Amino acid sequence: MNVLKVDLQASNAAEQFTRSLRETGFGVVTNHDIPDKMIQNVYQEWKKFFDSDRKNDFLYDPKEQDGFFPIGQETAKGYDRADIKEFFHVYPGKRIPDELREVTFELRTRLYDLAKHLLEMVQTQLPEHISAGFDRSLKEMVSNDRTLFRILHYPPLQGDETPGALRSQAHEDINLLTVLPAASTNGLQVKDVRGNWHTVPCDFGSISINTGDMIDMVTQGYLPATTHRVMNPEGGAARESRMSIPLFLHPKADVLLKPGFTAHDFLTQRLREIGLMVKM
Repeated sequence: MNVLKVDLQASNAAEQFTRSLRETGFGVVTNHDIPDKMIQNVYQEWKKFFDSDRKNDFLYDPKEQDGFFPIGQETAKGYDRADIKEFFHVYPGKRIPDELREVTFELRTRLYDLAKHLLEMVQTQLPEHISAGFDRSLKEMVSNDRTLFRILHYPPLQGDETPGALRSQAHEDINLLTVLPAASTNGLQVKDVRGNWHTVPCDFGSISINTGDMIDMVTQGYLPATTHRVMNPEGGAARESRMSIPLFLHPKADVLLKPGFTAHDFLTQRLREIGLMVKM
């Protein structure tokens, strides 16, 4: 799979990055301004939180979609086995443990700024007939308040997991772009256009980017959403936790993804499909 590693300081970065997204739904960027130490610090501090009982004091709010989501809460669309993961949803102005606020939002701000910059790069490379269908530019679509920073913890496997269950079943993300620093261990796989799966290495210093359903929809399929999954480790690795911290760049609620269908409509529909929102 021809996933390009793009130096963000290169003169042709926008062209190379957009080409990789178009051909594979996936890209890797280097020469960014986010220190590895900052990422590692977030992993270490949140791992302590997930290992404590205090996480249960922050159980998620189905309406606000913030807080702690226990194992078994999310099931990928089209599957009947819940993913083997727990996670915490971080949004501006919503709940977060006080001791984690500063370190988390320092990194979130950096990732959010990077995500916006990448989206602006993409905008410059889109054919006119695609961008002409937008109700506003990609840059103007973005919402800080709706952008989700998800802190993911995949706990050690116990051997009694539901047969066929994975740490994360094959799925496409909901949003525009997902910005993903290297996880603490391997496990992520991405599917190419021929249906073959490829392992994504955990190379600190590189940040992976993938496309979501919303950018697929708003670009009329010009930038296809990436199918990916997280496999269960084997042997001694099965006894290790895995930490991952994707930032899901979301648009404003009223952005039209297609005529008569807003970002809010689609997000609500998908959250119900994966079990994170109950139909009222």
